[in-house]
Amino acid sequence: MDIEQYMQTVGRQARAASRLVARADSNTKNAALRAVAAAIRRDSDALLAANLDDLAAARAAGLEPALLDRLTLTAKSVAAMAEGVEQVAALADPVGEISDLRYRPSGIQVGRMRVPLGVIGIIYEARPNVTADAAALCLKSGNASILRGGSEAIRSNRAIAALVHEGLASAGLPANAVQIVDTTDRAAVGHLIRLREYIDVIVPRGGKGLIARLLAECRVPMIQHLDGNCHVYIDADADPEKALQIVENAKTQRYGTCNTAESLLLARPLVATLLPPLAAMLTQKGVEIRGCPETLASVPQARAASEEDYASEFLAPIVSLKVVAGLDEAMEHINRYGSHHTDAIVTENYTSAMRFLREVDSASVMVNASTRFADGFEYGLGAEIGISTDKIHARGPVGLEGLTSQKWVVLGNGEVRR
Repeated sequence: MDIEQYMQTVGRQARAASRLVARADSNTKNAALRAVAAAIRRDSDALLAANLDDLAAARAAGLEPALLDRLTLTAKSVAAMAEGVEQVAALADPVGEISDLRYRPSGIQVGRMRVPLGVIGIIYEARPNVTADAAALCLKSGNASILRGGSEAIRSNRAIAALVHEGLASAGLPANAVQIVDTTDRAAVGHLIRLREYIDVIVPRGGKGLIARLLAECRVPMIQHLDGNCHVYIDADADPEKALQIVENAKTQRYGTCNTAESLLLARPLVATLLPPLAAMLTQKGVEIRGCPETLASVPQARAASEEDYASEFLAPIVSLKVVAGLDEAMEHINRYGSHHTDAIVTENYTSAMRFLREVDSASVMVNASTRFADGFEYGLGAEIGISTDKIHARGPVGLEGLTSQKWVVLGNGEVRR
C-alpha cells in the first residue's frame, strides 16, 4: 500500500462526504445513530470476540496494564457504548442554530449561526469505544470523521466501524462520512496530520508521546490535552467522611484514566485527624504514597516525593501527597504542577469553594465531588470526543458544540450602507 496515496484518498472522500452530512437534517442523522446503537447491541458478542483477539495480541506484545485496561471491552461497556450513541441522538442538534440576533441602527439584523467544522481527524490509542463515540458526535454535529485508532485495537475498531457504516446506509448517508484508517502503519499518522486541504481539526487522544509528536509535527489545528495530573485538595473545613469517600473514588476507581486523581493536598490542621485514615485507606487499596516531609513524619510507609512526582500523571496505583498551609498554597501548587485538566476541593466553606472555582486554572473545577466525573457522558453530553485543556474554542469535555463553530449571519430587507 502507498500510504501517502491512501491517506490522500481518505481525506478527499471525507471532504466530499462532509458536504452531504452538513446538510443532512436532524431526523436523518438521528435515524442513523439509532440504527448504529441497535446494531451494537445486536452484535455485542461479535464485538467482544474481536476485542478478545486484540487483547491476546496486546498481551503477547507486552502492552502495559494501563493500556490493556483501556483496550478491554466488556458486555457492560458495549451496552454503555450503545447507550452513549443513543444519548447523542437524543441531544438537540446544534447545527443551524442562530443566536444573539439583534437589530442594528441600519435596519439589518446581525446574529451568529452554529455550523459544522467540516472534517475531523481523531487519533487515539487503545480505547475502541472512542470509535463509536467519535463517529456519533461527529455525525450529529454535521461533520465527517477520519478515525485512526491504535494498532492494538484494529480488530475491535473494524468491527465497530462496520456497524457504523450499516447505520449510515440505513439512513441514506454516505459511508465515507465515517472512515477508519485501515492500516496499522505508523506512517499514516504523519500523513493524516498534514492533510490541511482536507482536514479542519485534529483531536488526539493518547499518551504524552503521541501528543508531543503532534505538537511538533501537526499542520492542522488541534483540540488536545497533554496529560491529566488531577488534584483533590482537602480543605481545613472539609467533612472528613466526604473527603475519604471522594479520594477513594477519585484515585482508586480506575488508575488508567485521565480524570483519575494523581495528587492530593491536605490542609495542615487536618494532619493529626485525617491523614492517618486517609493513608490507611490508600495503602489498603495498594496505592503507593509519595509525600512531603510532613507526610513522611505521619505515614511510615510513604516514600519521599520529588518535584517530578508532583507534576506526574502516574496512570498507576501511585499518588503524590503534600501538606499545605491552606487554600492559597493549595491553589498555587495546583496552578504550578497541574495539567489544567480537572481539580477538586473538599470543603464546607462556601467562600473557599467559590474562590477555588474562580482561581484554579483548569478545564473542570469541582466542589465536593470526585474528579472521575470529568467526562462527557457524566456531563450530559452523551459522549465526548476528547477533553481539551486549551483556552480557546472548546475547553473540558468536548461534545457537540465543541465540534461546531459560529459564523456571522446578516438578515436584511434591501438595506445598503450609507
